[in-house]
Amino acid sequence: MPRPDSPSGQRLPRTAVAVAVVCVPLVACGPSHAPGTTPPTPASARTQPPDVPSSDVRLPPAGAPFEYQLGGADEPDAGSVAVARDSTERPAGPYAICYVNGFQTQPGDTAAVLRDEPELVLHDDGEPVVDAGWPDEVLYDLSTPDLRARVSERVGASIDACAASGFDAVEVDNLDSFTRSRGLLTPDDALTFTALLVERAHAHGLAYAQKNTPDLAEAVRALGADLVVSESCAQWDECGAYTAVYPVVLDIEYERAPFEHLCAAQSDPGTHDPRLSVILRDHDLAPRTDPAAVHETCSR
Repeated sequence: MPRPDSPSGQRLPRTAVAVAVVCVPLVACGPSHAPGTTPPTPASARTQPPDVPSSDVRLPPAGAPFEYQLGGADEPDAGSVAVARDSTERPAGPYAICYVNGFQTQPGDTAAVLRDEPELVLHDDGEPVVDAGWPDEVLYDLSTPDLRARVSERVGASIDACAASGFDAVEVDNLDSFTRSRGLLTPDDALTFTALLVERAHAHGLAYAQKNTPDLAEAVRALGADLVVSESCAQWDECGAYTAVYPVVLDIEYERAPFEHLCAAQSDPGTHDPRLSVILRDHDLAPRTDPAAVHETCSR
């Protein structure tokens, strides 16, 4: 879901372009890893030669049109190739992406986790650490191997459900939770936990999508992640950090100006990035039946 925070990076000015992209067939591929060293990478994050895939997963074609339906499922446009939905929804489209909140509790689960397994929640001076942007979500405690293993089982159950439902990929949100942990968690905690989730997804044949956090793009890619779902990478000058290391980047913009600027660059052969797909959505990610819904894409 769109978050209230998000700075970093570098991008170009651009102007508007229109809708509709040609649907191209799905391709199978695995990651070619770039060596990442910043921030610190856990021992499990070994790089591999570019021609050695880390998993046997399927990716959508680079540049494919996609939809982001976390605010409510509706019928995808005929030309849409990839469709992202919440894990509680059914998969849709030729390529289906399953949203999972991996590093924080889902709002509907928060009370139960605090009641039944409070030790899995990060605490500061005895109080659960809350995401200020989403006050009904609390951060998982990923500070020890035992806690990471236990939380990965909980989150892994959602990944298992995505696979059982027939999704092709899993998009795991809130990788950047450590930045909201009051200094109690580190990037290395997040990366070591990510390694467990990537392994879980790949065991089911699911592609693993990094969600946001461009500063960790090289390190997460080195763990075997396959693609990126980014929010507002044009607005925050972050798109290049993802396309430098990932073959497929699906970007959701929530403000029209950066969307139009990026679409203009994508329409220019001199600045077109074939790895990048871009859409404009409303902040509530409302289905098309809602009069306030915004669903736009740009074409080359």
